[in-house]
Amino acid sequence: MSAVLDSLEAAFREGLPAARCERPDPGVHGGHLEVQVAPGEVVGATQILDRHGFAIDAITGWTDRHGRLEGLCDFFHFTAWEHVAVRTRVPRDLPELPSIAGVYAGANWHERETHEFFGIRFRGHPNLTPLLLPEDATYHPLRKDFSGVA
Repeated sequence: MSAVLDSLEAAFREGLPAARCERPDPGVHGGHLEVQVAPGEVVGATQILDRHGFAIDAITGWTDRHGRLEGLCDFFHFTAWEHVAVRTRVPRDLPELPSIAGVYAGANWHERETHEFFGIRFRGHPNLTPLLLPEDATYHPLRKDFSGVA
């Protein structure tokens, strides 16, 4: 057991009691703790991780085999060598999450890329313009239902 993860799970139970924490096999999943939260709890989860010394690693989207869209934020701890994934499901017809760029400035580009490739909009983000696709692109190429540009 990890004292860092024990403390983190206690903070989630206290600060976000609806969050679901799970410790998967890191050899299989690559992470030490997975936290499932509601879309409105993403900023709160991020603040808890920041207070416990975690840094942002990546933000991305994911479409599972059932077509459900998920936002995924990965975090790591420099000294404890722990990895945490925060997951939240968003509706495909209105994929929107609050921006965490106010907690981690480095999230800015990750959120832009996730918006560009998965269509997840980040409320409160200062500039969601595309990084790689044309500015007038209306498609999101990493969604499983993407079939090519017309």
